[in-house]
Amino acid sequence: MESSRAARRNHRARSSRRRPLPYIALAAAAVVGVTAGGTVYVKAHAHSDVVSSAAAAPSASASASGSREATVEPVTQPTVDYDGLLAKAMKSVTPTGDQKVSVAVLDLTSGESATYGGTAFDTASIVKVDILATLLLQAQDAGRQLTATEKSYATTMIENSDNDSASALWRIIGKAGGLDAANKTLGLSGTTGGDDMLWGLTQTTAADQLTLLQQVFGDDSKLSSASQSYIQGLMKQIEADQQWGVSAAADGSKWALKNGWLARSTTGLWDVNSIGRVTGEDGDTYLVAVLSKGSTTQTKGISLIEAAAKAGVAAFGKNGGSSTTASASASASASD
Repeated sequence: MESSRAARRNHRARSSRRRPLPYIALAAAAVVGVTAGGTVYVKAHAHSDVVSSAAAAPSASASASGSREATVEPVTQPTVDYDGLLAKAMKSVTPTGDQKVSVAVLDLTSGESATYGGTAFDTASIVKVDILATLLLQAQDAGRQLTATEKSYATTMIENSDNDSASALWRIIGKAGGLDAANKTLGLSGTTGGDDMLWGLTQTTAADQLTLLQQVFGDDSKLSSASQSYIQGLMKQIEADQQWGVSAAADGSKWALKNGWLARSTTGLWDVNSIGRVTGEDGDTYLVAVLSKGSTTQTKGISLIEAAAKAGVAAFGKNGGSSTTASASASASASD
């Protein structure tokens, strides 16, 4: 009896040792990774076996039969042709007769810019911003402040467009030679000072005026922050009857500008120009330069450049800048 009981106990012990450990089945494991090119992939493996360590390593291809792979790939945002958008917007502007117009716009919020027309124009009185920038740059280089007389001239030259003050500062900066030297430093490559005292016949382009505005209002400028603030302050205090031009594209009084107008004695036609900074109705801040010539009256010239300024800002406000968002698409494939 004892031997029989011992035999039964030994049999139960051997059976217990042979019994398999509880089997743990892993139904699925998800592996998420990102390839060097930026593609996000998700893998789901369904197995009846324990997942090996190799399954934890990201892979761009299916590693086992029965796997399912879903791939979500970013779509590259299409390049926006802002010159094209501006050209399209300018179709709403209809010069008549001998009128010609050019416009350049920079969205300070997005950093995008565009130019329409590359013809050279007379500056008329918008050159007064360039004259003041030259004076301030020369003073910076000499390590001095503007004199009280220079400040007086600067104020009436910008705020009231006083020509005698402009002529006085034109002499102080060294006329065209001084302007051209400063413009080389400021990055204006298509602007040439007028002969002798004919500062109003300085030749420029809309693109160059946009460069000048960047020196006055931008972060990366050859002008000191104090010099920039000085010019900006004067351009915000333009006398009431001169507050036309690029301000037409602004949301209310959110502008700083300088206008120019000149009836050419040789043709009797008007040069009418406007440059400045405006905040549009979309909330973005823009630098805008509009140049024109060939208008039969100053009023017609003003209407032309205001229409061009509005069209230029609208080209950005409707289609791009900071408001453009990227789109994405997803494709999925599965194999059994």
